[in-house]
Amino acid sequence: MMKALLSNLFKKPATCQYPLVKTEVPEGFRGKQVYNIDLCISCGLCSRDCPAKAIEMVEINGKRRPLFHLDQCIFCYQCAESCPRNAIVSSKIFELATTDKSTLVVKPEEKVQIVNGERP
Repeated sequence: MMKALLSNLFKKPATCQYPLVKTEVPEGFRGKQVYNIDLCISCGLCSRDCPAKAIEMVEINGKRRPLFHLDQCIFCYQCAESCPRNAIVSSKIFELATTDKSTLVVKPEEKVQIVNGERP
């Protein structure tokens, strides 16, 4: 046991100091959905294809728009695959822990933020 202790004492730690040191997110990571209301054609395919029933179509200004319930979402991205206009895309946002459940509802009027020509 002392041999293992001494050999591990001088090795680099296996953990990082999260959240002080941010984790590098790999390519293809399935984070929070990003919805672009300008691309949406209100077809409702995302809502119909969602296996977790985490997308609800709501009426806004005479058009049906998706309301995302991230507390029910299983992040399978069937909604993004079903969308004919690519209005739903994945992001690298993974910090979704909260004490307020209402923050896990993504409303249709929340527009996508484009940073440096890329979606988050």
